[in-house]
Amino acid sequence: MSVRRDIRHGARIGRAEFVRSVRRQVKNKRRLLGLIFAVLFFGGNLFFVLPTAYVLGRTARSIATIPYLAPAATVLPAGILVLALLRTLERIGSSDTEDLLLTTVHPRAVVVGLIVAEVGRVTVWFGLPIGAVLFTFALGVGSLSLPLAVGLLLLPIVCWAAIWGYAGGLALLRVFRRIPTVHRALKVGGVVAMLGLIVASQFVGQYVVEKGVSIRGILDGLTFAPLTDYVALAFVGTRLEQPTSAAALGVLGATLATTPVGFAVATRQASALWFTDKPQSSGSTREPTSTGGFRAPPPFAWRKSGRIAWGLLLRGVRNPGELGHLVMILFLIGPLGTTVVQSSGDTLGPLVAGTGVGIGTYLAGATFGLNPLGDDRPQLPLLLLTTTDTRTVVWGRVVAGLAVGIPIAVLVSLASIPLGTSPVSAIVFAAVGAGMCLGAALFAVGIGTLYPIYEEREFWGTETVVPSTLVMMGYTLVVGGGTTIGLITTWYTLTGHVAVTPVLSVGVGVYLLVTIGTSYGSYRYALRRYRRYALD
Repeated sequence: MSVRRDIRHGARIGRAEFVRSVRRQVKNKRRLLGLIFAVLFFGGNLFFVLPTAYVLGRTARSIATIPYLAPAATVLPAGILVLALLRTLERIGSSDTEDLLLTTVHPRAVVVGLIVAEVGRVTVWFGLPIGAVLFTFALGVGSLSLPLAVGLLLLPIVCWAAIWGYAGGLALLRVFRRIPTVHRALKVGGVVAMLGLIVASQFVGQYVVEKGVSIRGILDGLTFAPLTDYVALAFVGTRLEQPTSAAALGVLGATLATTPVGFAVATRQASALWFTDKPQSSGSTREPTSTGGFRAPPPFAWRKSGRIAWGLLLRGVRNPGELGHLVMILFLIGPLGTTVVQSSGDTLGPLVAGTGVGIGTYLAGATFGLNPLGDDRPQLPLLLLTTTDTRTVVWGRVVAGLAVGIPIAVLVSLASIPLGTSPVSAIVFAAVGAGMCLGAALFAVGIGTLYPIYEEREFWGTETVVPSTLVMMGYTLVVGGGTTIGLITTWYTLTGHVAVTPVLSVGVGVYLLVTIGTSYGSYRYALRRYRRYALD
């Protein structure tokens, strides 16, 4: 096939992929609700950004007076390159209808289609708000042609970054296939690096204030001058025009010259990835057997719910990708960790105990309870037809979460005794933590069955089902707020800073009533959802 025909077929594939992704968002009411929340949350910032952009356009006298233009000109292509690489690893390493497409058109057309669809998605998510800000800025400058000029200049850069990012992502997928240990090492390294960034971000403000570091100087050091000159070409014909430099033309020429090279590399990488699957051996007809180790140890073996919990724990250990949603806890550990590190004296021990209770409470519900129906989807026909009571199945998930959360809450509380916590306080923290873990686990199965997610998605080559973002955010807000109130009340009661009064007693009673009622109501709701579940 000719290149022109492949590009034409690729454009059709890209259009179909883009329309399908839009329909997937619009048809699913739950996804549409999440999209509306995201638009309202991030779109509200435009009410503050747009007036600022207009005033900046009215007052700007040269390109140098536009704040952060030079760093943005460098960060934008680098960000698109990294985003394209990560998206390739996560979702677009292959098409959903790969078998059909590869027997119909050339792999080059599939590559074009996937890249076009992804550029369309990125344009919708990031291009529309950036375009609104740019249009408002152009009104201030007095040049309505400025958005069109910027779009024409950014098109080659976006295509270059998307193509080379896609090629890099395919190359990494090939490496992961040949050397699985690299894949696992990168997963662990990514989690550690994210935790390091979160922890480091807590010290940035203090470092900047104490050392007098100039943020503008740091950003200027990250700029690439030729890219700034290239972006300046968009202002030709306006009052912000500056002389055209040879570096700007060099960036344009290099982009146009290397984009076809990246496209050829991406096509070769895609062909090698899609047509070199490891052959499955058909010489052996033996059925796959269990590798053993499933027999539940005490105390899990004492009851059927405990044996179900042991199965969930064992599955989580054998397939850690199912627990990828727990990465969100890093955003909680980061600020807490820096607070603990900076503490000293009598406050260090209680802070460590409270941190252990908070983390244990979060994990008690978040580990196995935020998407029970979605996690059990492959086994739901067996679970719903078995004689095992629904209560036992749900309690299995609760017990599995408690097996993760309670040891952390109790052991960390007791381990804080050498750091200054009195034995009585440590025991009280441990007891309170165990109760909070139970409440969080019961609440999690309820909110998890309220909004189940069944669709698997590929994350760095691993097919897994993750809970809804709305469910995780709701769980974090409710459990985080309730845990904080409980820990503060416990600490002030132990230290004698709070006198027992009727008002306090009523407040604590209301808190316990709401906590117990919400947890028990969520548990009952989970039972009803399991009992009334129908297979499509």
